[in-house]
Amino acid sequence: MEPTNQTTVSEFLLLGLTDDPTLQPLIFSLFLSYLVTILGNLLIILAVNSDPHLHNPMYFFLCSLSFNDICLGTCIIPKMLLSIQNQDQRITYAGCLTQVCFVIVFALLEKFFLGVMSYDCSVAICHTLRYRVIMNPCLCVLLIMISLLISIFHGLLRSLMVLRLSFCVDLEIPHFFCDFAQVVNLACSDSLVENILIYVSSCIFVGVPLSGIIFSYIHIMSSVLRMPSSEGNHKAFSTCGSPLSVVSLFYGTGFGVYISFAVTESPRKSAVASVMYTLVPQMLNPFIYSLRNRDMKEVLRKLTGMRTSLL
Repeated sequence: MEPTNQTTVSEFLLLGLTDDPTLQPLIFSLFLSYLVTILGNLLIILAVNSDPHLHNPMYFFLCSLSFNDICLGTCIIPKMLLSIQNQDQRITYAGCLTQVCFVIVFALLEKFFLGVMSYDCSVAICHTLRYRVIMNPCLCVLLIMISLLISIFHGLLRSLMVLRLSFCVDLEIPHFFCDFAQVVNLACSDSLVENILIYVSSCIFVGVPLSGIIFSYIHIMSSVLRMPSSEGNHKAFSTCGSPLSVVSLFYGTGFGVYISFAVTESPRKSAVASVMYTLVPQMLNPFIYSLRNRDMKEVLRKLTGMRTSLL
């Protein structure tokens, strides 16, 4: 096929998860549960901001993670719901490029936030007496800003990589959103540099936060095992139980998606697997923190009680 200049490309086609029209209403209903993600994460943000007892680094990072989860879902789900509702799979070239950029930014930011939260737990358990001194407001804001700047830089870099590609006549993306790797696969021009950068950046931006998380929890476990009292052990696990559950869910589903890419050659099956990685953790995070965290449950109970009394 003769490549066309990238400036002549006006739109792509998002093939979604299935071609079966009878399954489209079911898929629409499932993805409409995205509203649960928004509601749950908004409740966490509201709860943290309404209770002064939760104004500490751990819940500051939790609010940041919740806001990021809302943004990540918003980059993907509304467009997919509109496509199913209007039976229109098209997405403009500019829209696709914008979605690539924002999905990369918020997905990478999720990894950094989980790493920062693991470090926060490590300091809380291993340096309890100096926790407030180490995790001061300036450091907390600095960690968030550094994570954000690196994520934005990475997202813009990959978007610029797409801009230099030329595309063929076949502009069908076998996915439910503009995934960077799938867009690169459509290119007719030489994409060797892009593929190399994909693997290198993935190793760096996945490996570094994951290494930090593993190191933090090894440090936590070694400290917990040295604690003489069972009460101290219970407090340590109650502090880090929720972040550890979220980390396990996020990287567990990510590993599952990687395995699916390795064992199947069907892009559609890989797209189905990627739902577990891009959307399910964000949907379950509010439930994990509300069910496993005693302070959060207490504040949410107060909020719901206040709402009931007003009604």
